[in-house]
Amino acid sequence: MSASFDPSPASGNEEPRVSPAAPSPSSKDWAARAVQANAPMGPGRGMLPPGIVYERAFGSNVFDADGNRYVDLAAGFGAILLGHCHPELTACIADQASRLTQSLGEVFPSTEKIVLQEILAQKMGPGPHRVILGQSGADAVTAALKTAVLATGLPGVVAFSGAYHGLSYAPVALCGLRTSYKAPFANQLNSHIHHVPYPSNWEEGQESLSEVARLLAVGDVGAVVIEPILGRGGCVIPPDGFLSSLTELARKYRALSVFDEIWTGLGRCGSLLYSRAIGVIPDLICLGKGLGGGLPLSACIGHSQVMQAWQRDDEVVHTSTFAGTPLAAAAAIRLLQILERDAIIEQTLRRGELWMEALRKRLSPLTIVREIRGRGFMVAIDLGPKAGIAAEAANRLLGSGWITSTGGGQREVLILTPPLTISDHLLMCATNALHQSLSELSG
Repeated sequence: MSASFDPSPASGNEEPRVSPAAPSPSSKDWAARAVQANAPMGPGRGMLPPGIVYERAFGSNVFDADGNRYVDLAAGFGAILLGHCHPELTACIADQASRLTQSLGEVFPSTEKIVLQEILAQKMGPGPHRVILGQSGADAVTAALKTAVLATGLPGVVAFSGAYHGLSYAPVALCGLRTSYKAPFANQLNSHIHHVPYPSNWEEGQESLSEVARLLAVGDVGAVVIEPILGRGGCVIPPDGFLSSLTELARKYRALSVFDEIWTGLGRCGSLLYSRAIGVIPDLICLGKGLGGGLPLSACIGHSQVMQAWQRDDEVVHTSTFAGTPLAAAAAIRLLQILERDAIIEQTLRRGELWMEALRKRLSPLTIVREIRGRGFMVAIDLGPKAGIAAEAANRLLGSGWITSTGGGQREVLILTPPLTISDHLLMCATNALHQSLSELSG
């Protein structure tokens, strides 16, 4: 730990404090070590950009190896809902770690796993529901795809352009974000995948629904998989009525509708489930990212009638050694309690609307800004057609102490997914920092 790091940050909502000399030799050394240790993913570079390696974090603040303090507007790709090292969550994890960290999966489960499954099932609305726990969002989507095949006997899947459901072998076949993610593995993937354009307005919605209906009418599609708000594809919100029409179409042709709420669920978009907030009830829902309070955990949830498809004469299961471990399950239970107790989800919808209003007022006059969109604390700043322009913006922001991520097929969208506990003051500061960095790019 560097000498300049403050081990007792005041609130976790402090403004950035970054040395003008950053990245320092220490940070560069860590980044070089990361490149050497990592498989060389990407176009001739390591996974991590040079100059920042996380050492500690608290609340909305991240500290690098030299004690520079950043504000986290990415929050683990949206996974850190309550901020880093939330005191109640860390205490819960420490307590659970002192009692039980591992059980025997589905054979001899832990009490924590069972309680979490009961809570998730109850929160889905009219039931009964059943829950499959996993370790990642991709794991949950895989469970949903398996469930659809078992329930319908059909291998085909309708997915959408711009979609990102994870990079495991079942979900990567659905990927519509970047062809390069799946092209090398194409011969080993499901060949019964059909991609339809993800709509952003009413006209596009009607065209997409017509194409979905055509594909379903062929009779080989057992699942329609969609992000109710497109996440890494650029935080695109489909037109009103599209998602309800989509689920009706799926039911008409006896396919299962699968909503990937790995980003949109658990409060990030101002509701426990975005689908429920707009009155849509899909057959299967996938949760992940923030569910484990920072620990690996995901869930595939469906009505008992659908999940009954897993009951077969020959044993068929979807599980793994660390799926729903007591440690992660205990953290998830406490996370859900805190979200409800502190009314964080309701506040997120209101605060997110106010922040987007401020962002639009301040940033929309800039020539580089095409559109600001999103819901709650899942916000996108579309910077137009130039490939990589959002990456340029993210690098500028990082230099002044703000951590962001990018989206869109050409990395042309700046993605903002801060902790739901970020202060209003930091949101205001972030608006000013975004204005400065994007003004520089606007020329």
